[in-house]
Amino acid sequence: MAAIQVNHLSKSYGGFQAVNDISFEVEAGTVFALLGRNGAGKTTTMELLTGFQKPDAGSVRVLGLDPFKDRSRVRGNVGIMVQEAGFFPDLTAGQTVGIWRDFTPAARPASEALELAGLTAKAKTKVRQLSGGEKRRLDLALALLGEPDVLFLDEPTTGMDPEARRNIWKVVRDLAAGGTTVLLTTHYLEEAQQLATNLAIMDRGEIVLGGDMAETLAARVGQVSFELPSVSHAGELPLPATVRGRLAVVKAADPDLAAQTLLGWASERGLRLRGLEVRTASLEDLFLELARNDEMSQTNAPARSDHGTRSDRPARSGGAGA
Repeated sequence: MAAIQVNHLSKSYGGFQAVNDISFEVEAGTVFALLGRNGAGKTTTMELLTGFQKPDAGSVRVLGLDPFKDRSRVRGNVGIMVQEAGFFPDLTAGQTVGIWRDFTPAARPASEALELAGLTAKAKTKVRQLSGGEKRRLDLALALLGEPDVLFLDEPTTGMDPEARRNIWKVVRDLAAGGTTVLLTTHYLEEAQQLATNLAIMDRGEIVLGGDMAETLAARVGQVSFELPSVSHAGELPLPATVRGRLAVVKAADPDLAAQTLLGWASERGLRLRGLEVRTASLEDLFLELARNDEMSQTNAPARSDHGTRSDRPARSGGAGA
């Protein structure tokens, strides 16, 4: 069952189309990554999903309810971690959570929320003395107070050190395993790849790619890199390679199979492939590929007419899960 349903959603501000006819679903108990460059439309989409904005067209359902029209009913089952939250700087982290509990129905104990966010040791520290990463963890503690069925996380680990970031990843995984649905936006692509089972990538208000995370990456090209043996040259390799200096790179849809082929070739000749690295496609590779394709399409696009319109307007994407 889908905990979040988005159908042909659109939102504009004046003449600017922030979100343009997007559709996707998020199944209950899963982590969904909504990704894109700055200005792609992620924040506006998040505001529409959480009921802070009213759609111009299309519909949103969170737990079967309209988050704008049924805001009071939805909010009791939803946790929201926005990018910038306002805190009283002279209150401690514990006092902040305690006050927030007064506005949260059936709130979990403050100590439990602080522990989940990794802030137990900072309970008596004033907010103004917290680091940027610790303030983000305080945001998370507040979002988790109501034991939400759906959790919206907008750039949740910004400013955190690597250890704190991975601790938050564990919290998110545990929440999803317990049935909580998580919609995540992040610029840390490794974070999205580690946590999400499904994704949608936005650009200029549209979804340009989406679906199952593993299947999406498996369909991309991986690579095998190694130091070219001094007694060989690229033309002798069993697979086409790009060589920069002595580093050889082989692009392959199945990099594991390519590595086996290369190792077999080297073994037959008594050679050793130093520095061998096998890498499947990553979200970073995918983003760079999409960016290159976008630059090429912009470069090759016909010039604007005298009226400033473009004759090759791109077709709309159907969106993930549409």
